[in-house]
Amino acid sequence: MVRPVPWVPPVLYGAVLAGGVYYAAIGPGLGARTAGYTALLCVLIVLDARERRVPPGLLLAVRVVLFGAVTGLDVSGLSRVLFVLVPFLGYFAFGPMAAVALGAACVAVLVGAFTLTVPNWQVRAEYISDLLMFALGVVLSVTMAAVAVREQRARSRLEATLEQIAELSAARERNRLAREIHDSLGHHLTAIGIQLEKAEAFAALDPAGAAQAVSSARWSAGRALEEVRASVRALDAQGISAALADLVRALDDGERRITLSVSGAERRPLHVLYRAAQEGLTNACRHADATEIRVAVRYHERGAELRVTDDGRGFGDGREGFGLKGLRERVRQAAGTMTVESSSTGTELRVNVPW
Repeated sequence: MVRPVPWVPPVLYGAVLAGGVYYAAIGPGLGARTAGYTALLCVLIVLDARERRVPPGLLLAVRVVLFGAVTGLDVSGLSRVLFVLVPFLGYFAFGPMAAVALGAACVAVLVGAFTLTVPNWQVRAEYISDLLMFALGVVLSVTMAAVAVREQRARSRLEATLEQIAELSAARERNRLAREIHDSLGHHLTAIGIQLEKAEAFAALDPAGAAQAVSSARWSAGRALEEVRASVRALDAQGISAALADLVRALDDGERRITLSVSGAERRPLHVLYRAAQEGLTNACRHADATEIRVAVRYHERGAELRVTDDGRGFGDGREGFGLKGLRERVRQAAGTMTVESSSTGTELRVNVPW
């Protein structure tokens, strides 16, 4: 486990070094023991900086040996605090149970050292105080390690969750863009293709009709450009009913009879209705060979209903293309419902959307 608070040991090493050198300077004086004491603490600082290159078990054992050597050279007695790092670092290397065991072992070693070196230490307040403070330091070090590990794990889970959210958002945006391209540009490009095919076929036989087809293709191209720039703003400003009227006029080229009926009051633009009408009219004009197409919009208290019906050949295999699948997702996101009924005598697309 990567240690989440790498600054703790160097700070403690620095504090013990400063305290020990200061005590030696004002007391017994600086000498060989102080030099060795300083050198060993510097070794600990370097070892801490390179800890990822050493196995955790060996690293902890080397630290314990160095802690003991520093304590032996220390004339101030401050270096005993270094042993609170044993359970602290053991928590990250071996887990909570090992940290508790190492903390208890450190307290037991201190008790043993007092017993062997200080007669009747049990009745001397300064040693009892040192023992209690050391035990409290062990408890605090294990607690701090536990909090740091939990925080690290929580941060890792949060980062993973944010990555998943970003991936889902990107996937949703890709799907949205795909639907927009299909519903808007795809529709207009289909209409342009139909009109240009008509113009090419009737250029010699019906110049006026060919010119009208070219004009309709030009309208579809301009409409596509407008929607690429600001489709939502355009629909908001114009209103769905007016936009549908423009759409019907552009697609009704004389070969098919497209009728539009609107009833009720439009409270606010429901863009999904326009996209549904685009999809239904595109399918009817290009794939169904329909001669009569009806578009009906009814606004009511709860929302609006759109029906696109034709007398074409339908799609007998029952499989829906990308356009209808994308429209279903768009309607679902608008909390609406969509049904498609198709047979050899025609197709009906019905969409209901709440306000």
